[in-house]
Amino acid sequence: QVQVVESGGGLVQVGGSLRLSCTASGNIFSINTMGWFRQAPGREREFVAGATWWRSGSPTYADSVKGRFTISRDIAKSTAYLQMNSLKPEDTAIYYCGIQPSDVGHYTYWGQGTQVTVSS
Repeated sequence: QVQVVESGGGLVQVGGSLRLSCTASGNIFSINTMGWFRQAPGREREFVAGATWWRSGSPTYADSVKGRFTISRDIAKSTAYLQMNSLKPEDTAIYYCGIQPSDVGHYTYWGQGTQVTVSS
């Protein structure tokens, strides 16, 4: 089992920045990938960014956030981050951190989500 807690959401103006944090606890050695997803009202949850946890590699991003968002991780703190710059109103959503364990081919553990609101 892995527990996940997100933080860092809030209200920001267009063009502003926020940094989200995702801290994992429990069986962190089972983590293969950590990812960020978001869900806007009336829409399905969508992938935002993902990165392998223990192995360094190229992160992946949704086209809508490439060049504006950066995912990173601090293994010593068991924490992943999502730096969001040049925010747009369409980035408004609840952001979720997900964990994909090494022995499972999909994201299994989720945090409670953190609200990001971009005002124009």
